[in-house]
Amino acid sequence: MTKKKGKQRVIIMGAGGRDFHNFNRLYRQDPDCEVVAFTAAQIPFIERRIYPPELAGPYYPAGIPIRPEAELGALLSGAAADLVAFAYSDVSHEYVMHRASLALSLGADFVLHGPESTMLQSKVPVISVCAVRTGCGKSIVTRKLAHSLREKGARVSVIRHPMAYCDFLPVKRFSSMEEIDRGVCTIEEREEFEPLVEKGITVYAGVDYGKVLEEAEKESGVIIWDGGNNDFPFLRPDFEIVLIDALRPGHESLFYPGEVNLRRGNLLIITKTNEAKEGDLAEIHAVIQRENRDAGVLEARSVFSVDDYSLIKGRKALVIEDGPTVTHGGMPYGAGFASSVGIVSAFIDPRPYAVGSIRETFERFHHIGAVLPAMGYSEAQKRELEETIARVPAEVVVIATPVDLRRIIKIEKPAVRVSYDFDIDLGELAGSFLREHGLG
Repeated sequence: MTKKKGKQRVIIMGAGGRDFHNFNRLYRQDPDCEVVAFTAAQIPFIERRIYPPELAGPYYPAGIPIRPEAELGALLSGAAADLVAFAYSDVSHEYVMHRASLALSLGADFVLHGPESTMLQSKVPVISVCAVRTGCGKSIVTRKLAHSLREKGARVSVIRHPMAYCDFLPVKRFSSMEEIDRGVCTIEEREEFEPLVEKGITVYAGVDYGKVLEEAEKESGVIIWDGGNNDFPFLRPDFEIVLIDALRPGHESLFYPGEVNLRRGNLLIITKTNEAKEGDLAEIHAVIQRENRDAGVLEARSVFSVDDYSLIKGRKALVIEDGPTVTHGGMPYGAGFASSVGIVSAFIDPRPYAVGSIRETFERFHHIGAVLPAMGYSEAQKRELEETIARVPAEVVVIATPVDLRRIIKIEKPAVRVSYDFDIDLGELAGSFLREHGLG
């Protein structure tokens, strides 16, 4: 491909989150660049849409098309762009370099935009909660940290990593269950927003994080950045908490951009330590010593509770796990399976009974064990999840999602709910942070 004179033509590879933020920060007002397309991966139902002109800005009166990532090679072969910017998370280093090699082989440059060029500066103190992989337990730590800060008198809001699955609103604010019922359309959104709002914490999200931050600053003494996948923060943190999963030793330095978080973290929390195999914790500590020996380190044990053990004892069970954790998070199972081992008589594999996009999920993610990921990125997918559950010949359903699925979809079988927590006290950290910033 021969590069044209004039504007640099750019394709941003993303998944409906970091890609839009990087565009807003780096390209939206740059007259020397033209973003010709976003490509979409990981999250279904985003491709073939348009990033709207009201968000894209005056240089893009028709908006920007979002194409499936599978079309990247064809786009580049057609001389659509001379720069590819990679902008999504929780993929292996090898995966990133395969995409880079494709772009380079077709004549385009390839770039990763880092924290310093993409972070927003807040007027109020920020603590970030990020991780080295999806499914380490960020949401639990965010809730516990928010509770500890509020106990000490701080006005706390949470800004959540974007989840633009159904609409492209600049700012979303949730402070009541009624607002969540009106404003979210996917199970994945409810899983992140609902547990915080139930605790009285206001949550912000959206697509334009400059505007999101402006709104959150109006009512916050402290902001917690609640990360998505293993991405680094959109806000410049005053203190960075990074979670490492004891069940996935070695992953902390094998996935992008999780290794960035590992190296940046002020406090590293190793989660699920009581579930780890012998020697795994030593391996993780060795990596920490090599990559970020100045960080503080805490260990957090998993704590499971089932609302009615008698209902599942000796029964054949279908386990429903958090979707992102067991899909692109790479886990074969989650809290539902772990809490039921030795109690149920058998785990019924849902694969033979899966329909539609649920069946396609199993075909795409071969590592998933005998559990059902709670996929609900559209109304049609929710219906397919309902049908799959109905078809599985289980005597009881174990629900291990952050929200009670029985409030969202129809489950006719007897069901129990698994609660998941960490045995860790963040009160001392909260107090120290508030004192350091003159708030306590």
